[in-house]
Amino acid sequence: MVPKAYPRVIIEAVEPRVDGGRFPIKRVVGEKVVVSADIYKEGHDKLAAALKVRQIGHQQWQESPMTQGDNDRWYGEFTVTAIGRWEYTIEAYAERYLSWTDEIGKKNIPGANLTSELLEGLVILKKSAAAAQGEDRVRMHSVIAAIESALAAGEQQGAVDLGVGSVMRSMMASYPDRSEGYELAPALPIMVNRPITRFAAWYEFFPRSQSNMPYRHGTLQDSIRRLREIRTMGFDVVYLPPIHPIGHSFRKGKNNSLTAVPGDVGSPWAIGNENGGHMALEPQLGTWDDWDQFVGTCRELGIEIALDYVMNCSPDHPYVAAHPDWFFHRPDGSIKYAENPPKKYQDVYPLNFGTTDRNGLWEEMLRIFLFWVDKGVTTFRVDNPHTKPVPFWEWVIGEVHRQHPEVIFLAEAFTKPKMMRLLAKAGFAQSYTYFTWRNHKHDLSEYVSELTCGEMKEYFTGNFFANTPDILPPILQYGGRPAFIMRAVLAATLSSVYGIYSGYELCENEAIPGKEEYLDSEKYEIRMRDWKAPGNIVHIITRINQIRHDSPALHTYNNVLFLATDNPNLMAYAKMNEDRSDIIVCVVNLDPFHKQVATLHVPLGTFGIGEDEQYQAHDLLSDERYRWRGPTAYVELDPSTKVAHIIKIRRW
Repeated sequence: MVPKAYPRVIIEAVEPRVDGGRFPIKRVVGEKVVVSADIYKEGHDKLAAALKVRQIGHQQWQESPMTQGDNDRWYGEFTVTAIGRWEYTIEAYAERYLSWTDEIGKKNIPGANLTSELLEGLVILKKSAAAAQGEDRVRMHSVIAAIESALAAGEQQGAVDLGVGSVMRSMMASYPDRSEGYELAPALPIMVNRPITRFAAWYEFFPRSQSNMPYRHGTLQDSIRRLREIRTMGFDVVYLPPIHPIGHSFRKGKNNSLTAVPGDVGSPWAIGNENGGHMALEPQLGTWDDWDQFVGTCRELGIEIALDYVMNCSPDHPYVAAHPDWFFHRPDGSIKYAENPPKKYQDVYPLNFGTTDRNGLWEEMLRIFLFWVDKGVTTFRVDNPHTKPVPFWEWVIGEVHRQHPEVIFLAEAFTKPKMMRLLAKAGFAQSYTYFTWRNHKHDLSEYVSELTCGEMKEYFTGNFFANTPDILPPILQYGGRPAFIMRAVLAATLSSVYGIYSGYELCENEAIPGKEEYLDSEKYEIRMRDWKAPGNIVHIITRINQIRHDSPALHTYNNVLFLATDNPNLMAYAKMNEDRSDIIVCVVNLDPFHKQVATLHVPLGTFGIGEDEQYQAHDLLSDERYRWRGPTAYVELDPSTKVAHIIKIRRW
């Protein structure tokens, strides 16, 4: 059967899009979306294309013209201006007027009779004039009448000049005939988040460890007193582990021992007891009035709160009695505790998302999110999301965003790469990464390039945590203070979003022998710290965060540019903003024990600097300034005195 209709213009290879448009690309407010597509048509017609964008729920499209590049590749861009879901599409069409002007221009030679061509042109002009509005319509009809008069009087050139002249060109550009065209369908989705999604420094701490008295359980009031120091260091987000009541049954003791002794506080991830569950506060932390004061102080200081969202229950959680079908059961009817062999979590019951009461479980999980949003939480760090069905995340994040599009979700998913990517596609705005285990120059550059230069940059934002309560990387265990500085610089400058777990600034690195775990882990006991202890790097962390704040180039996540050095122990890379008004070059010694030297290759053309031009390299960490000229520079970093450069390139 002959098709009734078919697209006259082909639109294909559209970028950016994720999985053909199945999932949204991600942006933050104020960011550009640069769109490209292959657009072509049979024959020799001139084409035009319009890029169309709107926020979901709005009827009117915002349009901007696309420009043609080489080999039928077309380009356009727009800026997203509000959080929430957006969509964009492309409408491309045969530009009959431009095709006509091109044809008549080629045929307009001495002695040519263009009567037929002019009559064809009048049909095109009249169709657009009929669509014009107000004064534009009057002007177009006036020009058309003049063309007809000139043609009737035999003034062919006058008719041509009127038809292709600047007045009619301008009018026709405003009212093109799009009848021979095609609009890409369905439109492609965009998720627009707040800027703090893409640029932030996170600080994780346990409120129960904020007491200034040995062995006393810290409170929210103690945490309030700590907030100002955290903000002074330059952190934008405080991340709290679970702050809910902790179970008594099978409570873990210090260093994850199976037997707790009186006074052991247990793991905050074993949620729930007689005082409530996920929508309750651990009584030893304080009251809801204390929480409200904590939230108010954070807002006053410009700090956002991220809360650990954990779908675990202790055997004492109210859900166990009220909804036993929400849990996994052994053949003997007992409820299974959590395991991650060889680790066992006897104090934790995982939820069973295969329960027959799926509606009840899913709705309750949503209710927990909304409860804490109402309590002032703007970000959720979700524990082990890769162990839950991805459709659940797509649903629950969508439901939260329906009411609170400002909420941010971070996936704590140290798992297979494809699952990490799928979680990001399904709605997580940020994700933990493998940065923690990338130590060598090649590994770091390859991994960061994958995140920031390939397809992943359209939907995946990696939050580079230098350590966590679960992970004390080997480099920090044996590398000492220089390693802590080196990894902080890498995390804070390779990604625009990074974090540390408290104690990092004190270079805490005592591990369980042979493991990547802290000895005397804060997950199982209260820790009291001297924040001014000798050897601390508080001033360095503070300086790094100040440099980040003051440098627009370090606010950018995508397109890290790695620079060549002739020493594998010295890693160099650059970031710059769009107009190259801020260019930052980082050079980091990856060897925490020995001095390393190298020749750094500077991409002068990329930086907009002439081959023989002198320029300044201002080390923002040390405040030293160097005069550089040409495409190479000598660098030397000794971990005993200087681990890294964070250099601002300035033209003299």
